Amino acid sequence: MRVEEFDFDLPTDRIAIRPAEPRASAQLLVVRPDTESLFSDFHVSDLPNLLRAGDCLVVNNTRVLPARLVGRRQRGSSIAGIEATLHKRENANTWRAFVRPAKKLVVGEDVQFQRDELGLSLSAEVIEKGDAGEVLFRFEVAGDALDAAIRSVGVMPLPPYIAAKRPEDEQDERDYQTMFAGRSGAVAAPTAGLHFTPELIHRLQQSGVQFTEVTLHVGAGTFLPVKVDDTDHHKMHAEWGEISSATATVLNETKAKGGRIVAVGTTSLRLLESAVDDDGTFKAWSGDTAIFITPGYVFKAVDVLMTNFHLPRSTLFMLVSAFSGLDTMRKAYKHAIEKGYRFYSYGDACLLHRAF
Repeated sequence: MRVEEFDFDLPTDRIAIRPAEPRASAQLLVVRPDTESLFSDFHVSDLPNLLRAGDCLVVNNTRVLPARLVGRRQRGSSIAGIEATLHKRENANTWRAFVRPAKKLVVGEDVQFQRDELGLSLSAEVIEKGDAGEVLFRFEVAGDALDAAIRSVGVMPLPPYIAAKRPEDEQDERDYQTMFAGRSGAVAAPTAGLHFTPELIHRLQQSGVQFTEVTLHVGAGTFLPVKVDDTDHHKMHAEWGEISSATATVLNETKAKGGRIVAVGTTSLRLLESAVDDDGTFKAWSGDTAIFITPGYVFKAVDVLMTNFHLPRSTLFMLVSAFSGLDTMRKAYKHAIEKGYRFYSYGDACLLHRAF
């Protein structure tokens, strides 16, 4: 499909730079392609009345690392400033990163990342260079020690549409992390999960809604613009994910009893659709996924999707258009803009029902 079909105009004042407080007070647009009215306005706190007993909410338990690193490389007397955003861990001590300016680096040389005000540093060797500023770094430490070093040296990688409006601060270290965050490895938050609070979870469980967790370590590639004219030519960056055998059992039992699988966020949906068998059965699964969902995709796993409002021409707006229909989503976004909904990572949410 032509990428221009997924374009729309968004006033800049609709971009949220802080989350709603309290979290569950965010607006929630319910989109039902099977009804004449198409959509209706609620709040996230209304979820217990919008879901059914027996439904299963699937949340992403990934934890965001402060994955934006600032440092320098020294070549003789020549020093160059380097900024890297980690996006995918390859093993215990190597990460792929988007680097600016990547042309300043050559394979085999070291980069010293630092937080000057804290007197901390972390060294990495360039072992590979790819396209579009991508670099593979081998760090001097590995595993948990590397995670700790990244937390010490790095800063929270706010999405570019927020970072362009203000610098990150200590509040973002709390705001840009979901209550489910447990497994470190993401460099961007699964933002639909930001709306949940312990009180809301309690109310949902009282109403008979189940919860289960999956892991998808969200990469910085989620923010990359689509630079091609046709969706067939776009390449997604791979992200690592895992579904446990216990979660697979919960999902299969939910479907067997007539409950719906409700994905909290496009990250959960992409992992579920990557792991499900053709007949809709789940098994324990782990590995990389680069699934790219556009209109025409046949969904096998997810019945309902809770997600935030996404960028024009983005792969995520393409995904929601595949889920609820392109024409429906164009109308829903137009309605949201007119009604003052807040967009993107810190913004409001929508509850989408599947069109097909």
